[in-house]
Amino acid sequence: MVGRRIMLERAAQMRREPTEAEKRLWRHLSGAKLGGLKFRRQAVIGNRIADFFCPAKGLIVEIDGNTHDRERDEARDRRIAAQYGYRTLRVTNADVLGNMDGVLQHIDHIAHRMSDRWPHPNPSPEGEGL
Repeated sequence: MVGRRIMLERAAQMRREPTEAEKRLWRHLSGAKLGGLKFRRQAVIGNRIADFFCPAKGLIVEIDGNTHDRERDEARDRRIAAQYGYRTLRVTNADVLGNMDGVLQHIDHIAHRMSDRWPHPNPSPEGEGL
């Protein structure tokens, strides 16, 4: 297994050199622009680097190109689900580049049907500690 430090370095490199599809989708996911959901780019999860990850929902979004091995990806998605309880949503480069509205609607629909993994980190002004 590759060391954590190496995985973090690789993820940082991938953030500096995103694919065109990743750049375009990130414009819509960054800054909680999609339904108030916060996403991370190139998040290290175990021995995997997820394209996008929403920690509050446990949702991984992967953009797949033509070279992806569907069976291997599905096996990896099952392992991540079993180990961490995360759901992986896969979209294609073609969809991101040609049907962004549909991709965003699909991500939003799936994410908002999922339960929150923990309470919101910012309590209301009436809450304790403020």
